Amino acid sequence: MDFAGFDHPGRTTRDRGPRSVKVMIAGGFGTGKTTMVRSVSDIKPLTTEETLTEASADVDHLIGIADKTRTTVSMDFGKICLNDELMLYLFGTPGQERFWFLWNGLFKGALGAVVLVDTRRLASSFRAIEEMERQDVPFVVAVNVFPDSPVHPVEEIRDALDLDPHTPIVSCDARDRRSSRDVLVALIRHLQERSTAALEPR
Repeated sequence: MDFAGFDHPGRTTRDRGPRSVKVMIAGGFGTGKTTMVRSVSDIKPLTTEETLTEASADVDHLIGIADKTRTTVSMDFGKICLNDELMLYLFGTPGQERFWFLWNGLFKGALGAVVLVDTRRLASSFRAIEEMERQDVPFVVAVNVFPDSPVHPVEEIRDALDLDPHTPIVSCDARDRRSSRDVLVALIRHLQERSTAALEPR
């Protein structure tokens, strides 16, 4: 895959060594962000998970994810080398509303993002999508397929999330390394297409 579109015309990443890119893994509470970072990272990921307690029962809504026992309270961090030209640094955001104040700092310097959604609880990812649009961070939507997830046509999901027609939607299993890697490749392709389009004369 050619990533020259990220650089100035006439210069390629081969001229300067591997390109490092910061990518956010965002989404609602319990959509699989930590799972994706763990499954795809080339290193042992840094996670900040804590056990859910009765004290959080009124603020962490577990509808559809009643078996969830742990939650991210700050961020997850991992990295993956897609090839000799591109290294992705992955930052997973906390999903609960009470930790959203951390998002502004985490998004600084991010080139793009993956927004994980759960079709059982689409509304849980509205805030993440709004944040991408507010901070003008390009993103792809990854529908994390759970065993009991209802299946909807892509266009129904696009309408329900009020997505731009050009925002890619892909399905994935966040537990599977190859599936998660494919999501990241889809994001990089999306970023490259946007970069190429920006260079074209209007």
